[in-house]
Amino acid sequence: MTTLPASAHWQPALGGDGFVEGIDDIRQAIAIILRTPVGSDPLRPDFGSRVWQYLDWPIDRARPHVVRETVEAIRRWEPRVKVTRVVVALDAEAALKITAYFRLASSGPEISAEVRPK
Repeated sequence: MTTLPASAHWQPALGGDGFVEGIDDIRQAIAIILRTPVGSDPLRPDFGSRVWQYLDWPIDRARPHVVRETVEAIRRWEPRVKVTRVVVALDAEAALKITAYFRLASSGPEISAEVRPK
């Protein structure tokens, strides 16, 4: 028997079975927003972010652009949160890692979502 989500906000889990809800739903939504290039969704051509444009730039030059694009995309497409800060770094394999810190729009503690654009 399949269990139903207890929350009004949920979506199918990417890369797995079942669904995500609550904070995990928001984290997954942010990852989808940041990994989707603007113009790649034919039914929503404005959906996504322009983070991908800076993936091959030197990190010091890319950082301010990635922060700006991250904040703008999350503000536009995820109204349930307010972005407080964004940290852009390289991981152990020298791949870009974006950590967006946010608070729920209704209030609460600061939460983070880590995204590695592909």
